[in-house]
Amino acid sequence: MPTAFNAPVSNALSRFPQAWDRAARVKVLILDVDGVLTNGQIFLGPDGKELYKAFDIQDGLGIKLLQQCGISCAVITGRNSPIVSARCTELNITHLFMGVAQKDVVLDQLLNTINLKRDQAAVMGDDWPDLAMMRQAGLVACPASAHAGVKQQAHFITAQAGGNGAVRELCDLILKAQNQYEVLLQKAAG
Repeated sequence: MPTAFNAPVSNALSRFPQAWDRAARVKVLILDVDGVLTNGQIFLGPDGKELYKAFDIQDGLGIKLLQQCGISCAVITGRNSPIVSARCTELNITHLFMGVAQKDVVLDQLLNTINLKRDQAAVMGDDWPDLAMMRQAGLVACPASAHAGVKQQAHFITAQAGGNGAVRELCDLILKAQNQYEVLLQKAAG
């Protein structure tokens, strides 16, 4: 494990040393939405329909950086949301599964479809509905704001809360473990 990188990743790796080797094998990142890509708040109108969700722009860039390195991204969520669908379209996430009650079953189907093994999957979830899916992944991550029961299962807990850069933190870990972070940073700096 290299020694030079940002403090949140470095501090987390000192608490979760097994995350580095697991991140080096990742070929697909699977994310929950509420509490992971968002802060978990749902804003409903008087008709009961979802009005909006807030997504962190740095999380989106992290996903795009993974995709540039050939790492697929997927979303598996229990809710149906046109807002999530629009965000996934914007980020070129083609593996979108909404209204899912058994996330572990969908994860198995996804891995079979894209011909990957469980140890090549990273999953980030934040609450009990994500646990069965998380237990099937090679790298299990959660935001700092995740439920305590989920944190007990994690190989990596971000310093950031869901919807506030937690996904970017995980993306950075994966990129660094696969020796892509500095390459992408140099390209960005021109």
